[in-house]
Amino acid sequence: MNWYLDVLRKYAVFSGRARRKEYWFFILFNLIASFIFGVIDGIVGVAMHNDNFSLFGTLYALAVLIPAIAVGVRRLHDTGRTGWWILIGLIPLIGWIVLLIFMVQDSQPGANVYGSSPKEAAA
Repeated sequence: MNWYLDVLRKYAVFSGRARRKEYWFFILFNLIASFIFGVIDGIVGVAMHNDNFSLFGTLYALAVLIPAIAVGVRRLHDTGRTGWWILIGLIPLIGWIVLLIFMVQDSQPGANVYGSSPKEAAA
C-alpha cells in the first residue's frame, strides 16, 4: 500500500527514477481497485451495460491518469531511457510489448542522467 501512496504523493513528478517494485505495485493496486469499482458499479446499478461505461471506474481512472503516466516516465528513467518512450504505448500491440519489456527490465546500476539509483538508496 505504501508504494501506491508514494506514487500518489508524487502526483505529477516526472523527474527522477522509480524502481520496478514501485511501478508494478502501483499497477497491481490499480487493477484491484478497477475490479472493485466495477463490482460496486454493478451493485449500485450505475453501470450502463449497453455502453460498457462505469461511473466510479471512469472517475477513478481519471484520478490516477497523471500519476500513472508520471510513474511510467520515472520507471523509464530508471532503465536509462527518456520518458518520451512512454508514447510508444500508443502503437497498438507492438508498442505495448516494447513498453512491457522496458518496464520489466532491471534498474540501471548507479547514477544516470535522471538521478541516483533508488535501488541503492533503499539498500
